[in-house]
Amino acid sequence: KSLSSSSPQERALALRVMSGIRVPVISQIVSLGIKKAVGDMSPLVRRTAALAVPKCWRLDPVTEPELLECLAGLLADKQYVVAGAAVMAFLEVPGWRGEERLGMIHPGYRSLVRKLVDMDEWAQLAMLRLMVYYGRRCFPRRTRRVRRRPVDGSGEGEDPTKGFYDEEPERESTRNDASGDGEEEMILDPDLELLLNAARPLLQSRNSAVITSVARLYLYLGTPTYLDLAIGPLMALLRSAQDIQQVALQNIVQVCLVRPQPFVRYFSHFLIRSVDAPAIWRLKLEVLTLIFPHAEPPTQGLLLRELEHFSRGSNADLVRESVRAIGRCAQFSNATTSARCLRLLLAQISSTDGTLVAESLEVIRHLIQRDPHAHTKTVIRLAKNLDTATSPQARASIIWLVGEFAGLQPGNNIAADVLRILAKGFADEREAAKLQIVLLAAKVYVHHLNMTNSSAEKASTPVVEASVPMQSSIIASPEDEGGFGENTLDLNTHERVEEMMKEKEPDHPIAVLWRYVLLLARYDTSYDLRDRARLYKALLAVPASTELASLLLLAPKPVPQTPSPSETRKNYVLGSASLVIGDGGGVTGLRGYESLPDWVKEGEEPDPKLRDEVVSGGKADTSVRQLTASERLGSATPPAVEKPNGLSMSSGKEKTLDDWLDEEEEESEESEESEETDEDSSEEETEEESEDGNEGDRLVK
Repeated sequence: KSLSSSSPQERALALRVMSGIRVPVISQIVSLGIKKAVGDMSPLVRRTAALAVPKCWRLDPVTEPELLECLAGLLADKQYVVAGAAVMAFLEVPGWRGEERLGMIHPGYRSLVRKLVDMDEWAQLAMLRLMVYYGRRCFPRRTRRVRRRPVDGSGEGEDPTKGFYDEEPERESTRNDASGDGEEEMILDPDLELLLNAARPLLQSRNSAVITSVARLYLYLGTPTYLDLAIGPLMALLRSAQDIQQVALQNIVQVCLVRPQPFVRYFSHFLIRSVDAPAIWRLKLEVLTLIFPHAEPPTQGLLLRELEHFSRGSNADLVRESVRAIGRCAQFSNATTSARCLRLLLAQISSTDGTLVAESLEVIRHLIQRDPHAHTKTVIRLAKNLDTATSPQARASIIWLVGEFAGLQPGNNIAADVLRILAKGFADEREAAKLQIVLLAAKVYVHHLNMTNSSAEKASTPVVEASVPMQSSIIASPEDEGGFGENTLDLNTHERVEEMMKEKEPDHPIAVLWRYVLLLARYDTSYDLRDRARLYKALLAVPASTELASLLLLAPKPVPQTPSPSETRKNYVLGSASLVIGDGGGVTGLRGYESLPDWVKEGEEPDPKLRDEVVSGGKADTSVRQLTASERLGSATPPAVEKPNGLSMSSGKEKTLDDWLDEEEEESEESEESEETDEDSSEEETEEESEDGNEGDRLVK
């Protein structure tokens, strides 16, 4: 009954209350109310009808065809208030990602884009979310190769068609490159460019979510030029509250992983403050490491001093993250900057803070592995710190480095001497250090066996002949000819191997040291250590056969790469909750997360004519540009009417005094003629009346 009220507010409230009643029986009544409200004259009632569409669908999905028909009419509404609510309702009805459902957007695409700036914040968020998906599904990604050549003052590379007094801000000129060697540039569709330009005023919005949504639009649909426009508004969000600041930093890191160059000028905004929460300063450190390789040398020096300052703080977590940040800065920089970072980390190993020393040595180990031959003296310097290092992880890192680079310079090898010193205090070491000591002993022994075998082969042939029967008598026994039988190995094989080793091998200090370390590990309380020692002992049971042991122990190790902490979140969509939560949302993100679709292939996109606007008369408006108010007023004025004297009322020329006088005379003559015609007509009417009266008198008589 209230739907027929004369008050728009009452009609809107009536429909709102009806759609809010969660009783499936009244779904048909609600559907009829929505259909009636769609044709209402008030935009408020039509907006309420759009918001009632998803509520009615939840009551009864059977009414979906009728609701979609109403929604299609609301999407084409001329009022931005109604169109924004229709877009929000469109996204809440499931199945909007299908091609048929997206077809509802084609006729009103340009109208919706032009209304974007006038919509409220909630409608703008829904509209931008829809347009990101629509752009990927309806606009193929077209690129071309261009060759950029700098324009300098020397005259080389200048445009010959450019005038002498022409001042253009562009410092580069582009030219199509058919050879395929130039830079790849994206070609924008006119409708896509219309969307990107329409979203540009939203960067001045007071809503942080709208700014993030525009940045997402430019990141996934636009060119780097458009993305650079969103950098400044994103940085302005860092002046907000801490919760908004954390979400903004998460999105800034996501953008920085793709394009870090524009953030270099804002490096001072990422310096850590004493009031920053742990989640905020972790993100700031990550941004600093991402922009570090693209910064100028003075800026890099400032950032390194900043990281060095925080690496000496009292907060253990901040110290650890600062040292790791220094390592990431050195990883993605040139040789000079990496050497500076290494010197900075070497100065930290003499600190009394065990956490700082352990993290510094871990990063130093990664840097040394990048160029082992250039850091031989660095390994020797680290070995001298074994007397003062107390952290088990730090001692384990130093011992691993000594064993890894023991064979680079056989004449200047300190590994055996380091092993002799460490074997004295083996019982007092922690398990992490003990594992590395056993590994160091195995590597030193393998190097010794390789040198012994090579020198024996070069010295004389009988030595080789004497070593061959030993191998064949143990390994290639007659039982082995049939394969792996039950009697292939007996229980006394290892004992016989040890006896033969004692008989054939001289008591070299390295061999004695190797057996001593194995004996110490044999009676240790750690299961892992005993198993590891037993593995190495079986691997080196035959001194004459060290190929397998060399392959396992002395193989070159890959250079470790320390990725950015947010590298695992790189596949999440910018501005989504899964990006902020991270791994806590699961492998596929939070429930309801929608990944970004791939670009539509060339030739499979919808026909661009579907987006032409249909105006009155049935013709399609193919113009993308919106008419200004003056152009609309000019088109609305009637055509010029010519006077008998040849003058026009809408002439664009200025009228002279004679023209005005002529017009006045014409008007006066016209008025006189009209008066005369009026008098003649009045006389004729009186005569007719008198004649009628005479006839009436005659009839009476």
